[in-house]
Amino acid sequence: MLMDWVYTGLGLLILLLAGDSLVKGAVNMSLRIGIPALIVSLTIVAFGTSAPELLISVQAIWDGVPGLALGNVVGSNTANVLMVLGVPALLTVMHTGACNSRDSYMQMIGATVLFIALAFRGRFDWISGLILLTALAAMLIHAARAANDHRKADAEAPAGAVEDLEGADPNLPWPRIILFLALGLIGLPLGANLLVDGASNIARDFGVSETAIGLTLVAVGTSLPELATTVVAALRRQADVALGNVIGSNMFNLLGIIGVAALVGEIPVSPEILRFDLWVMLGASLILVPFVFFGRNINRVWGIAFCVLYVTYVGVVL
Repeated sequence: MLMDWVYTGLGLLILLLAGDSLVKGAVNMSLRIGIPALIVSLTIVAFGTSAPELLISVQAIWDGVPGLALGNVVGSNTANVLMVLGVPALLTVMHTGACNSRDSYMQMIGATVLFIALAFRGRFDWISGLILLTALAAMLIHAARAANDHRKADAEAPAGAVEDLEGADPNLPWPRIILFLALGLIGLPLGANLLVDGASNIARDFGVSETAIGLTLVAVGTSLPELATTVVAALRRQADVALGNVIGSNMFNLLGIIGVAALVGEIPVSPEILRFDLWVMLGASLILVPFVFFGRNINRVWGIAFCVLYVTYVGVVL
C-alpha cells in the first residue's frame, strides 16, 4: 500500500517535470522554425500541457483499466476550468473581460457536446475515435487559417505573451531544444506508467473504481502542467494566454486523447459517467460564458467559488 502511494506521487512529479520540459522544447522549436505565435499559444502550449493525459489514457488502455482513461479526461476538463482557473484567481484578478476568445470557446463547447453525444453510444470505439480526430483536424485547420490572418494583420502582442510566459528564446541553441524534448518524451511515459500502476492498485485496495480515481487523483495530477502555466500567465496579467491554454487543452483532451485512445482499444462508458460526470464537465464549461461573452473578469470571489465547486465535486465522486 505504501509503495503504491510512493509510485503515484513519483509518477505525478515526473509527469509535471516532463510536461514542463516538453512544453519548453515545443515552444522554442516552434519559434525557431517560424510557426505563427498564435498557433503556438492555442495549440502547442495547450496540447503540450495535455501530453500527460494522453500518455495516461493510452497506458490505461494497455493495462486493461479503460475506466481510468475516460475518467482522467472527463475529470481533467472539469479540473481545468474550476481548479486551473480558480487557483490563479485567488492570487490575482484575471482580466478575461478583455480577451477575444469567443471563437475558440464555441469550438470547445461544440467538442464537449459531440463528446457527450458519442458517449451515449455506450463506448468509445474506433468509429468514435475517427470522428473525434476528424473534428480535431478541422479545428486545427481553422486555427491555422485564423493564425495566418492574424499574422497578416501584424499581431505582435500574442508572440510576446507566449515568449514571456514560457521563457521562450527564439535564439535558444538547438541542442538545448532537443534536450528539453527528449526529457519530456522520456519522462512522460515513465511517469504515466508509475501513476497508472499506483492509482489502479490504490483503487482496488480501497474498493474505489478506477473511473473515480481517474476523475479525481489522476485528473488533478495530469492537470498540474496547465495549472503551472495558468498561474504564471495570471501573475503576468496575461489572461488571454491563461484562458486560451485551458480552452485549447480541453479541446485536445476530448478530441485528441480519447480519439487516439479509442483507436488503441475500446473504452466502455460507465453509467455513473453518463448520469453525472459528463454533465458536471459541461456545466463547468458553460460557467465561463459570463467571462467570454459579457466582459466579466475572474476575480478572487469567482476564484473561491470555482475552488469550492471543485472540492465539492471531488467529495461527491469519492
